[in-house]
Amino acid sequence: MTAGETTLDGAWTRRWIEAVAAAVAERKSALTALDRAIGDGDHGENLDRGFQAVLGKLDALDEQPTPGAVLKLVATTLISTVGGAAGPLYGTAFLKGAMAAGDRQALDAAALVEVLTAARDGIVARGKAEPNDKTMVDAWGPAVEAAAAAGDDVRAALEAAAGAAEAGAVATEPLVAHKGRASYLGDRAIGHRDPGAESSALILRVAAETQ
Repeated sequence: MTAGETTLDGAWTRRWIEAVAAAVAERKSALTALDRAIGDGDHGENLDRGFQAVLGKLDALDEQPTPGAVLKLVATTLISTVGGAAGPLYGTAFLKGAMAAGDRQALDAAALVEVLTAARDGIVARGKAEPNDKTMVDAWGPAVEAAAAAGDDVRAALEAAAGAAEAGAVATEPLVAHKGRASYLGDRAIGHRDPGAESSALILRVAAETQ
């Protein structure tokens, strides 16, 4: 996306996903370390495997895919290749986002908010988590609210979503977990950042930086 553009097309969506795959590969050890502290210890490895599988399927898309088509491919691939909780949660997020995008050729700021909202709602429905449960919802919830408040500039909405998600991920550190394996740790989970919130913030930060 170049200066002055006000929409996100399928080509941008593909570049975003390719950049996410690179970022996850770079950060997989850090994400796994977070998960090792309070979870199964495989979050980074699982996400990396999933997004590398996505890379292998992107060439099957049309030459000029819609954003929704790219998001749907990501969803189905993650669901089929990523283990643990991350696969169903991220798969649902991308699938609901794809449904919200529909057959639009490009997304403006309002449509972006629809996609982000659908993704968040899919995660909530799938994981049954609420804000402050120390999950990825704590990144996605603030991201949606910030994007919605950013106005009609899609770049501003992406940046707002990324910043809010990053702050949300940091804010999980003092929380007691109420969902997932971390919930069994009680107060021992305090002081550790939720890996799902961290990877969510990473994905949204990459979106804000994708040109």
